[in-house]
Amino acid sequence: MTTTTVLSDFDSRSGIATLTFNRPESLNAIDITMAGNFLEAVKGLSVQPGLRCVVLRGAGRAFVAGGDISSMAEGRQQAWQMVNTALDSLNPAILLLRKIDAPIIASVEGVAAGAGLSLALMADLIVAEENARFLIGYNGIGAVPDCGGTWFLPHKIGAGRASEMMILGRTLNAREAQQWGLVTTVAAEDQFDDMLAATVTKAAEGPGRAFGAFRRLVDQASGTALADHLEAERHAFLEMTRTADFSEGVSAFLDKRKPRFQGC
Repeated sequence: MTTTTVLSDFDSRSGIATLTFNRPESLNAIDITMAGNFLEAVKGLSVQPGLRCVVLRGAGRAFVAGGDISSMAEGRQQAWQMVNTALDSLNPAILLLRKIDAPIIASVEGVAAGAGLSLALMADLIVAEENARFLIGYNGIGAVPDCGGTWFLPHKIGAGRASEMMILGRTLNAREAQQWGLVTTVAAEDQFDDMLAATVTKAAEGPGRAFGAFRRLVDQASGTALADHLEAERHAFLEMTRTADFSEGVSAFLDKRKPRFQGC
C-alpha cells in the first residue's frame, strides 16, 4: 500500500482545511511523490465549497526539512530530473494556493528548511512553536532557493537579511524569526495548539474574498509576476545541479560533513 505523503482534511462546520506533509521518518523532506500529492491536494481545495482557511503543517518532529537530498545523489542528470519533475508539481500548487480566497496559515514545529522554508513563507501567516528553526539550507548544497524562496523571503524580511541567511547560512530560532518579521506569532510548546487554533479561527471568520484580493494585490505590487519568478528559480536551480559544487554539497550533506566548495 502506498502511503499518502500529503494528508488533506476539511472541517465543513468551520470551513478550515488542513494539509499535512506526511513523511515524518524523513522530517517531511519533499520527494517527487510528495510534490505530486501536494498538487492533487491543492487542486481539491481549489474547488472545495465553503473553504474559509487553509492550514499547512508537518507530521512528526518537523514542518518540512527541504527537498529529499538522497534522491539527488546518484549523478547530476538524476538530480536535474528530480528537481525539474518535483517543480512541475510544486510550482503550480503554490500558484493555485495563492489564488484561493482563503487565508493560508503555516503551523511550524521543528525545522522549516530549504523548500520547507519557502512553503512556510508562501503562507499569509506563520505560527511557530518556540523551538522551531528556520534556515535556507540551499547554501549547504551549492544551489539556490526554489518554491518561491527568493520571492517571499526578501519581501518579508528585506534583501539584506535574506542575503545573510543565504550567504552566511544564518539559522533563525522562532523568536529571532518573529523579530525579523518572518514569523507572525510564537508560542511555548504547551500553548502552541491553543495559539494556533485562535489564529486560525480568527482568520477563518474574516472576509475570505477580501483576504484573497489583498494577497493578489500585494503580489502584483511586488513587480515581477510570481509565476515568472518561480520559473526563473527553476532554471537557476537546474543550472546549479550541473556544477561541481552541487555534487560536492549533496555528497557532504549525506556524509554529514562540511562541504569543500571550489566555486565551480
